[in-house]
Amino acid sequence: MHHRTATVDGHRVFYREAGPDQAPTVLLLHGYPTSSHMFRELIPALADRYHVIAPDHLGFGQSDTPPVDEFEYSFDALASITEGLLDALDVERFAIYVQDYGAPIGWRLALARPERVTAIISQNGNAYEAGFVESFWAPIWAYAADPGPGNETALRGALGLEAIRWQYLHGVSDPSLVSPDTWTHDHALIQRPGNDAIQLRLFRDYATNVALYPRVHEYFRESRVPLLAVWGANDGIFGPDGARAFRDDLPDAEIHLLDAGHFALESDLDTVAARVRDFLGRAVA
Repeated sequence: MHHRTATVDGHRVFYREAGPDQAPTVLLLHGYPTSSHMFRELIPALADRYHVIAPDHLGFGQSDTPPVDEFEYSFDALASITEGLLDALDVERFAIYVQDYGAPIGWRLALARPERVTAIISQNGNAYEAGFVESFWAPIWAYAADPGPGNETALRGALGLEAIRWQYLHGVSDPSLVSPDTWTHDHALIQRPGNDAIQLRLFRDYATNVALYPRVHEYFRESRVPLLAVWGANDGIFGPDGARAFRDDLPDAEIHLLDAGHFALESDLDTVAARVRDFLGRAVA
């Protein structure tokens, strides 16, 4: 596995890369509060057969974290940076593996140039309102509607160590399978000076992803893109109805619900990797 950087629109983007250059490309798009670090074990499980690229979004991981007065953090902007990275690497076509924030970034890539996307794997990457667990999302919707001090204070708790630890452990039948390195690593990077403002901007912008859903559903119906949902069914953020909903627009979507939580790769890596390899082997020439 190579650990590389590229400059996109003047910003340093870190990415992990492995596998043969001429093999079909699989783009791994991470969620909050992590980075390409979440794919550290999945990448070698795919790289014997595929060209795998896993970038860190701006504001996350090892990529640049320009302050909010120098970069307009939004899901549109993060998708644009990702598209610029693919262009810099001369990647024309690719399958996408999306999780959490990676999903709205991936949907934007597909809507911009649908011919580029060969297949989709969604691991707790939402595209339907049915997937939202209301108790988790209510404070985010409130902050998007009114980013005043009271609603902001309610969300700042999501940046703390215990909240990040909860994301990794909730819904996991055997928490001892999940390394504490995961949440301590993510928390340390989220706590960098100025990163709180970045994350709050993205929390507020999340409502734009819901507004995009009708276009995403139309894309699914028109493209009939092959899709696999391999989903932690015990996720307290994106519930299993979000996985089942893919069949509303893609009747042939393959849905597999796991006895796992939000970060299924941490507890069920072998199961996820086997499902992904089987699916890509049939979906991607």
